This record gives sequence, structure tokens and C-alpha cells, in this order.
Amino acid sequence: MLAAAAVLAWWVPRRPFRVAVDGESMRPTLEPGDFVIATRPRRVVRGSLVLVEHPRRPGYEMVKRVAALPGEEAGPFLLGPAEFWLLGDNGDRSTDSRQFGPVDRSAVRGIIAWRYWPLSRAGRVG
Repeated sequence: MLAAAAVLAWWVPRRPFRVAVDGESMRPTLEPGDFVIATRPRRVVRGSLVLVEHPRRPGYEMVKRVAALPGEEAGPFLLGPAEFWLLGDNGDRSTDSRQFGPVDRSAVRGIIAWRYWPLSRAGRVG
């Protein structure tokens, strides 16, 4: 009973969900066709992989890495109190903050933690 309560206490605030990776912007960390698990964002740290809504394309979500945190300098910007600077791992194939600028925390939909498919690459990512 205690174990079930502990799982529920972890699960409810995080509400894990799956994300299908499409595109090459996060290679080699994530490949097209990878399936990953994301959790609702709580604490975002530099280096986190995040699922974020594109600031200029409502409804379009993408995976990027947090390169700078609120209050830090990034590119030509001093980030505001709720802004992140996001970059793709494969810079030549990524549309990221270098093109669209800082991203507001409200656009962050999840934190990517685990890859579950393909099985040969399953495990923690980040």
C-alpha cells in the first residue's frame, strides 16, 4: 500500500506522457523515430531537454536543450525572469532560439527524461 501511494505521489504532479521525435535537430542525442517519455515541467535546469511550443507556430511542439536560464545573457539577449534560451544539439539542422529568440516558461510543455524506443537505445537521455 505504501509503495502504491509513493508511485501515485510521484505520478500525479508529473503526469508522464510520450513524445515521438521527428526531425534531425537533436542528433545524436535523439534520432528521428525515437519515442521518449516527458513529464510536466517542474524545475528546468541548464542542459535539460524540453518539449516546447514553437513561439511563432502555435500548436507545433519541438524538443530542444536549455542553454541559458532566466536572468542570464544568451546571444544578444539578457533573459527575462521567465525566459529560456533553447538550442538543438545538431546546430546545422535546428531551428531554435538563434532564429526565434528567448522562449517563455509558459511554452515549456515537458521535460524529456527517458527514451523507450527503439529498445536498443532505451534509457535515460539528457
